[in-house]
Amino acid sequence: MSTSANAALLILRIALGATMLLHGVQKLTTTGIGGVQEMLAGLGVPLADVAGVALPFVEIGAGVLLLAGLFTRVAAALLAIVSLGAMFTVHFTAGFFAQDGGYEFVLVLALLGIALVLTGGGRWAVDALLRRPRSARTASADRHTVAQTA
Repeated sequence: MSTSANAALLILRIALGATMLLHGVQKLTTTGIGGVQEMLAGLGVPLADVAGVALPFVEIGAGVLLLAGLFTRVAAALLAIVSLGAMFTVHFTAGFFAQDGGYEFVLVLALLGIALVLTGGGRWAVDALLRRPRSARTASADRHTVAQTA
C-alpha cells in the first residue's frame, strides 16, 4: 500500500476515533449514564438500561483503539454499528441534513467505520506491527539498536 494510502487511513482512524471518543466522554460527563438510559428508553431502544451503560464505554474504548490502530476492524465495526443505530433510532425521521437533526453526520461516521472494516488500519497502526513476523520485528529492533550505537 502506498504512503499516501497509509496516510489516508491514519487520517480516517484519527477522525473517527477522536470523534467517537469525545462523544463517549460527553455522554459520561454531560449527559450521564442515567440520562443516556432515559434517552434510549424514550426512543424505544430494547434493553435501554444496559445499552445506556455500554454505549459511552463502547464509544470511548473503540475510539481509543482506533487512535492506536489496535483491533482496528473490530473497533471500526462497533462504531459503524453505533452510528447506524443512532441514524435509524434518532436521526432518520428528521431527514438528511444535520442542521435539522438529520442523519447526515452519523451516516458519514458509519461510512468511515465501514471503510476501516474493509481496509484495516494501514501500515501506521499497531495492528500492522503485530502482524509482522517476530523475526522481522527483532531484525528491525536490532537495526535500530546498531544505528544508535554507531
